[in-house]
Amino acid sequence: MPTSSSDIDRALVARIERRDADALASLYDRHGSRLNGLAYRILGDTGEAEEVIQEVFLYVWKAAATFDGLRGSVLAWLIVATRSRSIDRLRARRGSFRASLDQAPEAVSPEDLEADSAGREWESICRSAIKELPDDQRRALELAYFEGLTHQEIAQKTETPLGTVKTRIRLGLMKLRERIRPYLHRESDAS
Repeated sequence: MPTSSSDIDRALVARIERRDADALASLYDRHGSRLNGLAYRILGDTGEAEEVIQEVFLYVWKAAATFDGLRGSVLAWLIVATRSRSIDRLRARRGSFRASLDQAPEAVSPEDLEADSAGREWESICRSAIKELPDDQRRALELAYFEGLTHQEIAQKTETPLGTVKTRIRLGLMKLRERIRPYLHRESDAS
C-alpha cells in the first residue's frame, strides 16, 4: 500500500492508465486546487484557469501511460502540463493581457480548506525562495514562468545577451531547487 504522497500519486496514475475514473477524481481532489491556482496566477481569469485544468486532466486520462516516474513526480508532471497550457493561452492573447504577479489565486470552497492551506504554505515557501534570488535571476524566471516569454524574448526585453539569460534562468532554478529541497523532504516524511 502506498505510504508517501508521491507513492499515492504514482498508484493513482497507474490506475488511471487502466481507465479507473475514480483514480482520476482522486488525483483531481489531491491537486486540482493547487493547479487551478497556478493557472489562475498565469492567466488572471477564473474561467480560463478552469478550462486549463479540464484540459490537463483530460490529458492525464489520455496520456497516463506516458508518465515517467524517473523524470519527476506526478505533481511536477501536472504542474508542467498546467503551466504549458496556461502559457499557450497567454501567448494566444498576449496583445491584450499580461499576467500580474501580484494577483492571488481565487479562494477555494470550505471543503477544500485543508488543501488550500497546504497550497498557501507551499506558495509562501516558494515566494520566499524566489525573493532570495539575485534580482537578475528572479526577473528572468518571472518573465519565463509567469509571463510566458521565451529565452529570446527575455533577451530582447531586458537587452541582455541570450546566453546570459539562459545562464540566469538555469542558476535561478538550481538555487530554487536547493532552497526548496528541505521542504520537499519534509512533505514526503509527513505522508
